[in-house]
Amino acid sequence: MTRTIFLPEHEQFRDSVSKFIDSEITPHYHQWENDGQVSREIWRKMGEQGYLVASMPEEFGGVGADHLYSIIIGEEMCKKCYSAGVGFGLHSDIIVPYIIQHGTQTQKEKYLPGTLSGEIITAIAMTEPGTGSDLQGVQTRAVVDGDDYVINGSKTFISNGQLADLVIVVCKTENGFSLILVEAEAPGFSKGSNLEKIGMKAQDTSELFFDDCRVPRSNVLGPEHMGFLVLMQELPQERIGIASGAICVAESILEETVEYVKERKAFGRPIASFQNTQFELAQLDSEVTAIRVFVDHCLLLHGDKKLDDVTAAKAKLLATELQKKVVDRCLQLHGGYGYMWEYRVARMYADTRVSTIYGGTSEIMKLIIGRRLVGK
Repeated sequence: MTRTIFLPEHEQFRDSVSKFIDSEITPHYHQWENDGQVSREIWRKMGEQGYLVASMPEEFGGVGADHLYSIIIGEEMCKKCYSAGVGFGLHSDIIVPYIIQHGTQTQKEKYLPGTLSGEIITAIAMTEPGTGSDLQGVQTRAVVDGDDYVINGSKTFISNGQLADLVIVVCKTENGFSLILVEAEAPGFSKGSNLEKIGMKAQDTSELFFDDCRVPRSNVLGPEHMGFLVLMQELPQERIGIASGAICVAESILEETVEYVKERKAFGRPIASFQNTQFELAQLDSEVTAIRVFVDHCLLLHGDKKLDDVTAAKAKLLATELQKKVVDRCLQLHGGYGYMWEYRVARMYADTRVSTIYGGTSEIMKLIIGRRLVGK
């Protein structure tokens, strides 16, 4: 379908991103999957090209581009199976914006230039061994000791955790919850094992431990004890980013499957000639078109600062659930070859499963939407 939300300069940028991925990411991705993480070199190359934190204000070395430039980077990564699997979007569109929007001038001057260049890789530590989507159950505690906070607790499933130079840690504090910036070298902070996952094998995902970890009280990000409010303000951007990536994956794998069934033969003729194949593809294509229109509408709302949490939750719910469905049905149309790791649909199948979990599970999205409907 023809999309109307991008200007010619956006499409020129898209072309440059696509070429960069082909030359600098695709040749190395298999090795990164084996290593369980990408190289630091690719982070610096991304920074050199201006592909990290596209919305960074000029004051800190950026160009202050609109959010659609970040969406383009994510879309081009998704088309080639690499978006969530390398952690750039998490850094650029979820974590660093917390610092841009809520950091002090000192924090911004200290950290933002490095996050733009790729010298500082970021992570955000919310999930704990006993706490998933229910952030009210966070047990990691930060206690004031003079001019410092002393943090004790642990986090798990932290994307970019092994490579992270700077982590935003969600902590329980005296009168609520706070977001605290913790540098990798902070005393009492340690990184556990690089967790082995079903998919997204090139993105490092770690346990993090805080044992009397001491950081300056000035490292609090945003208002002290108001961490949840800060989190809630940034969630719509996170969720529309996930939705955009999800529908892009669905579109790209559907397109590849259409070409595959035209070439693959069964019973002496192309699979595409069977009515069942055509019906499957027609249904999937219709649903993808409908959700693409809705997601693009949400992207425009976000650009106008009008995207609310419920609408973002709807986009995240519908797009990620459809992503799962499309990838599953497309793998079926590939037959046995779809189960082979060398085929992109197999990797997509493994990578896709987590999309309805991270950024808030589908069940949490339904709670957000349902409570708005019934006024609870």
